[in-house]
Amino acid sequence: MRIKESGEMYLEVMYKLNEETGEIRSVDIAKALGYSKPSVSRAIGLLKEEGFIKQEPYGKITLTQKGVDRAKSVIDRHDLLTEFLVKSLGLDEVIAEADACRIEHIVSSETMDAVKAYLKSH
Repeated sequence: MRIKESGEMYLEVMYKLNEETGEIRSVDIAKALGYSKPSVSRAIGLLKEEGFIKQEPYGKITLTQKGVDRAKSVIDRHDLLTEFLVKSLGLDEVIAEADACRIEHIVSSETMDAVKAYLKSH
């Protein structure tokens, strides 16, 4: 199943929040992404329906294994693309980070395999 770019962004932020603070709260997601609380609530509902997260009645959010796997995949793509753009094209890291953030959601697995192979050989 292919979730949309925004869903992957939510999962990435949730994963990072959990790693940094040990918890995932809607208010922190909204702050990190610059979205309104109603937008975050809607996204949480969709991610819950798709089995990427669980949410307790009082709001505690946890990533399911499926959510963790997808978040890690997005983060890995982001890191590889950033490294590729910096090392191979000589881009400034700030620019590379911003571009990788956009590219990571649409790049094919074939392209990612080629990027990995290129970075290993150079």
